[in-house]
Amino acid sequence: MPLIVMCGFPCSGKTRRTEELKVYFEENGGRKVHVVGDGVMGVERNTVYADSQKEKNVRGALKAAVERKVNKDDIVILDSLNYIKGYRYELYCLIKHTQTPHCLVYCLTSGEESTVWNSSRDVTEKYTQDILDALVLRFEAPDSRNRWDSPLFTILKEDTLPLEAISDAIFKRKAPAPNQSTQSQPLSSTNFLYELDKITQDVLMAIFNAQKTSVPGDLIPVPGTSEKIQLTRSVNMAELRKLRRQFISYTKMHPTENTGQISNMFVQYLNKSLH
Repeated sequence: MPLIVMCGFPCSGKTRRTEELKVYFEENGGRKVHVVGDGVMGVERNTVYADSQKEKNVRGALKAAVERKVNKDDIVILDSLNYIKGYRYELYCLIKHTQTPHCLVYCLTSGEESTVWNSSRDVTEKYTQDILDALVLRFEAPDSRNRWDSPLFTILKEDTLPLEAISDAIFKRKAPAPNQSTQSQPLSSTNFLYELDKITQDVLMAIFNAQKTSVPGDLIPVPGTSEKIQLTRSVNMAELRKLRRQFISYTKMHPTENTGQISNMFVQYLNKSLH
């Protein structure tokens, strides 16, 4: 059933709000609530968040746990920092694929407030000040204009959690419609793989050649698509080829019947991956 994504600085009240949500949904309708998060998984914060690879592994494990728990009957709450917008987008793709609504609860605090709350924690639960400061610095705040951050509930520490509004957001809204990049469809075109290979290669060459005369920030038009590539930095062919391989692998598992959409899908994928 629905997914509630918690978001906020370290020590911003996410776990306390998660518990409020859990109690509310269990007592109002008797729904089963699964909490997935750093605390549940026993994440050693200062070890994990000091190492980018370990942190990436934990994010992957959390996402996999959410995917296993999401079903037609229960509520899943992801209680973690969820501070990277690209990761929140991945979660959005997951709920689109599983056809269930979601919402985001953003526990808004200042860095100073989080530091004070952190200092009052048990020593085994504390973040080191360096780690806390680094996470605050890297934090990418949610924006309700992004479909993956909407509906968004921004909660200050003194606020009462809008429980009914959150309930309406996940039970009275339709799940986002699957699109061609997330919906698995039968492979009906015999030349699909040929078209996939050719079109993605053409896009790569268009980008590579355009970079010779463009500067970071330019919008690069791509033949055969209405989309444009927005590059904030120079990208070499090795990186482009790696992204192409990843896109092809995914698209083989989720083919589109309309090969005319491949260019648009690939450009959209590149724009998300290169930012």
